[in-house]
Amino acid sequence: MSKLEIKNVSFSYDGKTDIIKDINLSVEKGELISILGKSGCGKTTLFNVISGLKRPKTGSVIIDGEDVTGKPGHISYMLQKDLLLPYRTIEDNVALPLILSGTKKKAARQAVQDGIRRFGLDGTQKKYPGELSGGMRQRAALLRTYNFSGEIALLDEPFSALDTLTKGEMHSWFLDVMSEIKLSALFITHDIDEAIFLSDKICLLTGKPSSITDIIEIKRPESHKKDFSLTPEFLEYKKTITEKLFVENTADMC
Repeated sequence: MSKLEIKNVSFSYDGKTDIIKDINLSVEKGELISILGKSGCGKTTLFNVISGLKRPKTGSVIIDGEDVTGKPGHISYMLQKDLLLPYRTIEDNVALPLILSGTKKKAARQAVQDGIRRFGLDGTQKKYPGELSGGMRQRAALLRTYNFSGEIALLDEPFSALDTLTKGEMHSWFLDVMSEIKLSALFITHDIDEAIFLSDKICLLTGKPSSITDIIEIKRPESHKKDFSLTPEFLEYKKTITEKLFVENTADMC
């Protein structure tokens, strides 16, 4: 049984014109799948349906065999901005999901200490978000997301606001953390290189209405795990994806 299954999902804002249509996708435990597509193709709409914020026109969302369609609160959702509360310390920010679920503040703070160390945030517990770099803020935001649901997460361009060097460091760190915590994740990005470097699979969302037209499995050579982006295999993946997306964009202009 897959951790997360999206079955025949379609969505329309007006009840007539579909934005996304017949989306089928399975996510296994510990798997990261990126969703690639041009702006406006429905990536965020799909995330809103999966998270339960919007009910699909047709189809269902299944977690561990349970139908959670249209029911929010089962999947954690991280947006592009970190949205850390500026008046709370880092440990209180990352403990917020536990506090909201009824855990006493002192117990919640204690419970997140292991995660703080695991996510490389040790020493920041009593600091405020404004005192941290962009990369460290994103680590805290990811930890808070993980504390909401340690099993499945939707990540909507979480690294897009970072500079190139910081983003590269975060990518390597993120792969190590994902390997350790076995989080299942769907990841929206417009960055083809980022998708290839981080993903186990890449889904291309194309067409009008949009559907998943290709699923590309990424196989990173173990001997080149850290410098994968410099390998011929990486460039071949990029060439394949770019060609498929270019064909789609050309068809739209015709």
